[in-house]
Amino acid sequence: MKYNELEKKLKKAGCYDTGRQMNGHPLWYSPKTGMYFQTSNHQKQEVASGTLNVILKAAGLK
Repeated sequence: MKYNELEKKLKKAGCYDTGRQMNGHPLWYSPKTGMYFQTSNHQKQEVASGTLNVILKAAGLK
């Protein structure tokens, strides 16, 4: 899955970009879990499987 596909999935689940950055990465919030998590600015790059699992878990999608 690419980062731009992941962002669409996150938005559909109710997560949103806070507009802030942490260490140069966009900071997202999941109202489902109440957690903040980072994604990447590399829209067309594939998400590493471990990174994908961490993001999905923080977003409450796994």
